[in-house]
Amino acid sequence: MTASKLMPLALGLFALGLVAIVVVFVLFAAGRSDLPVWLNVAAWLLTPVGLAVGVVSVVRSSRSKRR
Repeated sequence: MTASKLMPLALGLFALGLVAIVVVFVLFAAGRSDLPVWLNVAAWLLTPVGLAVGVVSVVRSSRSKRR
């Protein structure tokens, strides 16, 4: 995958992770404490994975422009 194709993937993963975090906070504020496992996994994994993919995309893009 090229760097230009990785950035939309990174943004999508990061955005989904942020949405999951917001949903967790809203549900917790509404009094729910027994949240689904998939929601917790999405909140804890999607955001950092999206950030990491974004960093890799930027580094690859920067290195390809140098050459």
